[in-house]
Amino acid sequence: MTETRPAADRPLLTSVPELADRYDLVVIGSGCAGMTSALVARQARASVLVLEKADRLGGTTAAGGGVMWAPDNHLMGSRDFTDTPEDAAAYLRAATGGKLSEEEISWYVSTAAEAVRFLDENSRVDYAPLFRPDYHMEWPGATAGGRGLDHREFDPSVVPGLAQTLRPPTYLPLITMDERDQLHGAAPDPALLAGRAERGVRTMGGALAGALTASAWEAGVVIAAPAPATGLRRAADTEADTETSGWQVTVAGEREIAAASVVIASGGFEWSPELTGTLLKFPVTPISAPSNAGDGLKLGLSVGGSFTETTDIWGVPVITAHGATYDGRPSGRMGNVEATLPGGIVVNSAGRRFVNEALNYHDFSRVFANIDPATSQYANIPAYLVMDSRFVSRYPVAGNPVFAEPAEAPDWMVRADTLAELAQLIGVDPAGLEGTVARFNPAAERGEDPEFGRGSSAQDRHLGDPQNLPNPCLAPLTAPPFYAVQLHPGALGTAGGLRADLDGRVLDWNGAPLSGLYAAGNCSATVFKDAYPGGGATIGSAVTRAYAAGRYLSRTRLPQASLGGETAEDAGSQTAGSATEDVHA
Repeated sequence: MTETRPAADRPLLTSVPELADRYDLVVIGSGCAGMTSALVARQARASVLVLEKADRLGGTTAAGGGVMWAPDNHLMGSRDFTDTPEDAAAYLRAATGGKLSEEEISWYVSTAAEAVRFLDENSRVDYAPLFRPDYHMEWPGATAGGRGLDHREFDPSVVPGLAQTLRPPTYLPLITMDERDQLHGAAPDPALLAGRAERGVRTMGGALAGALTASAWEAGVVIAAPAPATGLRRAADTEADTETSGWQVTVAGEREIAAASVVIASGGFEWSPELTGTLLKFPVTPISAPSNAGDGLKLGLSVGGSFTETTDIWGVPVITAHGATYDGRPSGRMGNVEATLPGGIVVNSAGRRFVNEALNYHDFSRVFANIDPATSQYANIPAYLVMDSRFVSRYPVAGNPVFAEPAEAPDWMVRADTLAELAQLIGVDPAGLEGTVARFNPAAERGEDPEFGRGSSAQDRHLGDPQNLPNPCLAPLTAPPFYAVQLHPGALGTAGGLRADLDGRVLDWNGAPLSGLYAAGNCSATVFKDAYPGGGATIGSAVTRAYAAGRYLSRTRLPQASLGGETAEDAGSQTAGSATEDVHA
C-alpha cells in the first residue's frame, strides 16, 4: 500500500464561489465511483474537481457495506485464497446467463483486478480478502472466498475535518464485514463498538469512502460540497467543435465551470418517486443516501445520452423499524440475516412461504416482482418475517436487543399467543399460515426444507447459526408467543441508468460515445446486466467502470485537455507534483 504525505495546508472542502473557472475533469458525485475516477485522472496530473450535492461526502458508499467483488485480485494470496482468470470468466459466464459478451467478461475480470491494484498502490484504501462464498457455488468457476474485499477500519482524523464531513452510516455498526459475518446473527461486542466510537474510526463503506476522500484530497483533488450539478451543456456553439470543446457544468444554479471531461457518478434514482414509479417493476424502500434522486441520469439524458437496464435494482429485503430515518427521511435496514437464521419463516398475505429465506439478498428481492394471476396484484407484497419466542431470545431483529419476556418486545414488532391470532393482526390468512408452519416444522426439525432447499448450499449456511444443528438455517417454529415484522422490497440503489461502453463513455441513442462524457456507479447501468455474482457486486461495478473511465480519459484526453486561462492551481489548489509525494511502505 502507498502512504501519501499530507497536502499543503488547505481546507478539505472548497466553497462554490471559490472554485476555479476551468478544470481538466469535473466529477459529479463523491462516492467510490467518483473518487476513483478522480484519483486516476489526478495521477495523470489533471486538474480535478469533485462536486457533491449533499453537505456530507461519500454518497451511498459511506452508508453501505463497502465490499467489492473483484475476481483474481492480487490481495487474495494474503489469506491463501486462489483464483484464475479462466475460473472467474467461467463463473461470470454462468452468473450472467449469456447477457455479457466474452469481451465484457474478460474486461471485467482484468479491469477489476487492475483497479484493486491501483487503489492498493496509490491510495489509502485498505482492502482485505473476505471469506465469503460466491452466491452460486454450484456454478463453474465458483470460489469459497477471496473475491469479495472487505475494508479494514479507517481513521478519518488523517485529514482535518473529514470525520465531520463524511456521511454517517445508517444502521451498520462499527465492525468490519468480516467481523459481521463471523457473528452469525449475534450482536457485536459493546466494548468493541464503544472503543471504536471513542477513537472516531469508520468501518465498512464509511471506511472505504473515507480512505478514498482522504487520498483524493491529499492528491490535490478539489472537493466542493454542498455543490449540486444543476446543468450540463456542450461548451461549443456548433456541433463541429464538440470533439475538442469540452463541457460547461452549472453548479448550484449559480456558477458555470468549464471542463474538458465530465464523469457523472452521482448515484441512482431510488429516492425519486417519479422515476421509480415509471421505471421499476415494483415499489421499493431505499436504504441508501436520500440525495440519490436521479440527478445524474437526468443530466446525461439532457445532452443526448441513452439509458438501459432501468428496471434493475441492487435489491434487498428491508425491515423498517418504527421511526427509523436517514437524513430525515423514513428508511430501513437489511433484513436478510434475520430471514436466514433458524426459527423464522417469510410468508406472503396468503400465509405461504414463497422463497428460500437464506437466498442471497439480491435474488431474494426478485421474487417481490411476482404477480398473482388470480388477482393481478403482487403475490408477495406485503411479506412478513414470522418468528417464535426462541428466535427473538437468541437473535437481534432490526438491531433491537434480544429479549426473553414478551413485554420487552418493541412496539413495531407484532406479537400473539397463537399463529392464527398473529395472522389476523398482520392481515395474513390464518389457515394458510397455520398450514405452512405445520408442513414446515417436521422437516425443519430434521434440518430439511423440501420446498425450497433452505440451508442446502454453502452460501445459505454462511450467515446461519453454526451452533444450530443439523442445519444452521432451519429450526421449527414451536415456542409461543409468536412475532412478526414486515419485510419490504428494498434497494441498496438502482442498477440501471446511463448506457456506457467499456471505457465508461456515455453512449447516445445510436450507440456512439459522447466525447468527453463518462458515467460510473449507480447513475449508469450495471456492468452485470441485472446479475449479482457475489457480495460486493455493486461496488465492483462502480469502481471498475470508474477506474476504466479515468484510465481512458487520462490516456486520450488529458494531454490535450488544458483549457488555458485560469486553472485550478491559479485558484489556490495544488498540482500533482506539489500536492503529494508518494512514499512506498
